[in-house]
Amino acid sequence: MGSRSLADLAGSHYTIRPMARIREIKKRIVAVGTIRRITRTMQMIATAKFTNSVARAKAARPYTDKVQRLVSEVLSAAPDAEHPLIDGPADSPARELVVVISSDRGLCGAYNANVLRSAIGHIRRLKTRSIAVDLETSGKKAVGYFRFQRIAIAHRHTLGDRPDYEQVEQLAQRYIDEFSAGRYDAIRVASMHFVSHARQVPRMTELLPLQPSSGDAAAPALPTALYDFSPSSGELLGDLLPLAVKTALFQAFLDAVVSEQIMRMVAMGAATENAKDLGRTLTRQFNRARQTQITTELMEIISGAAALE
Repeated sequence: MGSRSLADLAGSHYTIRPMARIREIKKRIVAVGTIRRITRTMQMIATAKFTNSVARAKAARPYTDKVQRLVSEVLSAAPDAEHPLIDGPADSPARELVVVISSDRGLCGAYNANVLRSAIGHIRRLKTRSIAVDLETSGKKAVGYFRFQRIAIAHRHTLGDRPDYEQVEQLAQRYIDEFSAGRYDAIRVASMHFVSHARQVPRMTELLPLQPSSGDAAAPALPTALYDFSPSSGELLGDLLPLAVKTALFQAFLDAVVSEQIMRMVAMGAATENAKDLGRTLTRQFNRARQTQITTELMEIISGAAALE
């Protein structure tokens, strides 16, 4: 029968014998059962990884937000403070670095598609403005995608399902050094941002030049405080700004891992349910085909006995 389905053969000139149809349905039931066990196992693995990764992401979030808040408070108290991570290069090099965080494996729904769509859209907009782009990736899916798009990749990073802060810190320090040297106008990160268990959104985060967040816009405004800095605001920014960049990049990697695992968990859960429903349908078809075969055999026996009388 090749790769043609039973439905296709039923409408063609082929004639499916009852026994052959029963064997075919039985093979499909076994295959669907195997697929269901695999997707169920993958769902359980993704659930365990999600539990661990979301704990790390939530534990790091208060620290990341606090560092951003400290930077904002220092800048608001010293608006004339200058720093290369805020001001950017004096002479624009017309070049931007884009870092794309994807997954190493598939079967995680629209996770990679959404991130890569955001990244390629941003890259194309930069090219229309005659801005050169250096591309760095994390994850095999991004490598395969940009290879298909024929876009050169400057560096490929492999941080796995459990990003290590020391690795991210070294990576962020290189970005800080290159940006401070005036090589790039901006450095942006394309990744999936974890909002909640039910919502993950692709985001292009501007890592440099640093634009500290002022906090929740819906929150009530806090009274303005007067600060007397010791050491000076410039020295504080010299320590806080690199730390803010490093923690922001680390948080982006953590959120990406959480989003990947939860989307894989949902995708494998849906696949398991679909396999379960298909198995029930095939079981009904098998029972009907088997009943038809038994009825046919009984009729043949009865007809043969009547012919002998």
